[in-house]
Amino acid sequence: MSDHHHLTGDHHPSPASAATTALGPLLLLPSELLHDILIRLALPELLRVRSVARPLSHVISSPDFRRLYHLSSAASGPGPAAAWLLVFKKLRPRDAALRGFHGPSGRWFRIPVSAILAPAVPPGEDLYFLAASGSSFLFAANGRRELVVVDLSAHAARRLPPSPLGPRGTSSWRRFGLKLVADPPGSSQFRFLFAELVNNTPLLFEYQSETDTWQSSEAVQAEGASTAAGTEGTFLCAAHAGPDCVMVYSGPGVERPVFFRPRFPHNPNGGGDRLHVYGDGSAAVVRSTVIDEPGRPRVKVVAGVDLYGFGSVVGGDWQLASTVPGELVEGFRKPYAVMTGLLSEREGVVRLVLISNCRGAWDIVWLSYDRARGEWWWVPVPDWGTKGLNMAGIAVSSTFSRLWPPAAASSCTTTTSQ
Repeated sequence: MSDHHHLTGDHHPSPASAATTALGPLLLLPSELLHDILIRLALPELLRVRSVARPLSHVISSPDFRRLYHLSSAASGPGPAAAWLLVFKKLRPRDAALRGFHGPSGRWFRIPVSAILAPAVPPGEDLYFLAASGSSFLFAANGRRELVVVDLSAHAARRLPPSPLGPRGTSSWRRFGLKLVADPPGSSQFRFLFAELVNNTPLLFEYQSETDTWQSSEAVQAEGASTAAGTEGTFLCAAHAGPDCVMVYSGPGVERPVFFRPRFPHNPNGGGDRLHVYGDGSAAVVRSTVIDEPGRPRVKVVAGVDLYGFGSVVGGDWQLASTVPGELVEGFRKPYAVMTGLLSEREGVVRLVLISNCRGAWDIVWLSYDRARGEWWWVPVPDWGTKGLNMAGIAVSSTFSRLWPPAAASSCTTTTSQ
């Protein structure tokens, strides 16, 4: 099992005075060089340093360094960039935790949420992790049939009022049809949007944390491929069945939400088993071949991955944007029995995560595509003891590294687990 690092506020591996003594030579470095060293740390490591070394705490908490770290997180390069892969693992009651994989450092971190959730969630509640953005982490409670949001920076949790559709269990929420957005960016305020087909009518629902209220809008049919999609717009999948889907768009270029039913072009790569993954106005089609050997369970292996999009317009059909190179596919061709995935895009980088299971063993594949460069990356994700994993939700966040809890929030310091 790979090393884990976890966020906690109760344990310090050594007294602050000992830490200051050990860091003596580091503190003598020029400020430019010290900044260059510190901005290379993942956020949990940085917060740990801030908690155990008071002299460095002043450096890390300074406005100049915070601005440098934010800029570094936002422009840390293509591929994984500053993104985090977040997995919610169900453990015994009151001990649930998020695991966060930090792409640039290649390591897993543990983010305890059970203590934060305790005041808002009764013992034994069945939780499912839906989405994350900035410091906000959204969960669905199956027993109480409600939404709970965790604000990691404030070390607080609260329940959201029921949506206009009323109380909903965890099975009612579809990953392809929802989105959590920190608004304004960098703040603890957020918007939660989801699209749903109600009585064959596409509806868009939006919750705003600032007012603690919901709004709903009926989407109208788009008039062909004539509307330009704004970069700040939101695409959600209101319903899907394989290649057939109903997309809802809201944002610049339209006065009210619009919907359309895009079609995929004929794929010259042939038939076979296909998994369709939707997100942020893109669709990934995972092509697999079946391995059927006598006396052995039926399994599949990935044969190829195609990425589709709408270009710059709303209301058109899917257009092939790129295909994952064959040499990358060969690197993660493992037998699997079942597979699911998630797809997200931010600042021109598309991130596709495929989660598969074969005979109780989980495997996670993380692919990133930089649109400007037209390049794909496979981000290796090390195992952290996923056999028998009771996974209850997964998300990708490219804004988590920009989270900056206040200096007094000791609940966000870091330690190394044993």
